[in-house]
Amino acid sequence: MLPGAVMGWDMSAALALGDALGVPPLATAELLPVIEAVMVAKLNEQMERPNG
Repeated sequence: MLPGAVMGWDMSAALALGDALGVPPLATAELLPVIEAVMVAKLNEQMERPNG
């Protein structure tokens, strides 16, 4: 945990959401890490900006 930073997603919740939406588990497992990495980077960039 880092104050003021996003470290990652709750993957159990993300996998459950994919399942609830009907996304095949293999596709979810393949795509989620890539999507998570980009989202975490962008959220942290946005929080570093003075006007956040």
